[in-house]
Amino acid sequence: MPQPQLAAFFDPATATISHVVFDQPGGHAAIIDPVLDYDARSGRTSSHSAQQLLDFIRQQHLQLQWILETHAHADHLSAAAWLQQRAGGRIAIGQGIAGVQQLFQGVFNLDADFATDGSQFDHLFADEEIFYIGTLQAKALSVPGHTPADMAYQIGDAVFVGDTLFMPDVGSARSDFPGGDARTLYQSVQKLLSLPDDTRLFMCHDYPPTVRPIAWECTVAAQKQENIHLRAHTSQAEFVALRQARDAGLDMPALILPAIQLNIRAGRLPPPEDNGVSYLKIPLDLL
Repeated sequence: MPQPQLAAFFDPATATISHVVFDQPGGHAAIIDPVLDYDARSGRTSSHSAQQLLDFIRQQHLQLQWILETHAHADHLSAAAWLQQRAGGRIAIGQGIAGVQQLFQGVFNLDADFATDGSQFDHLFADEEIFYIGTLQAKALSVPGHTPADMAYQIGDAVFVGDTLFMPDVGSARSDFPGGDARTLYQSVQKLLSLPDDTRLFMCHDYPPTVRPIAWECTVAAQKQENIHLRAHTSQAEFVALRQARDAGLDMPALILPAIQLNIRAGRLPPPEDNGVSYLKIPLDLL
């Protein structure tokens, strides 16, 4: 089976790693979890991070086939729509996005014409669904718990896990967002840890201790042996107790309110109002 060629791009403002996966130079590519830059003080968006991805695609003469979201992120705005406008490709996410849209339609009191069926995306993956990036076979894996819509993407010997796992010395994703659940997250992690030990896992974020540089790749074996939240022997009850206690002390992500409003729309801005300007809502005393 052909193995993917990979390039990773780190965004320091949001600690996000976006990945480009391709079959060969001059071939086909997927971009996973692209970042749209956002200045919360001014409300301005910009495309420095996404431009790096686009430049790489063009330098390698790649045809962008997919723009893959692992979930509706709360820590960064998605550049999926910006990239699609310039390079094509189909924007895809897991089928669970419909449930996330329904949850946040109420949070943001969105208009009745906001669709909550995932139709803003070009494709909604089912669990275990097979798809292709050029000559590469890929599989979508449902890994809910952080949110109801989290997906991992298995491409050759590489799996892109989104926020389900972090590097072993950082641990696991929080599960206290609307629709999140620590027990479900535990089961999703077990699904990933059941893969062969030499499977390479690629992270979407890194928040490293000061003793090491940014990293985004490890193996299933390393997670089972070293993850500070759930190793191979950790029980569900132990993990749930740890995760819930830890979540109770975490602040909300700085960009959750703007990010979710774009990300449930596949990275598109809310429809402009009669003055031609798009606006984001800030619900007070709700979250």
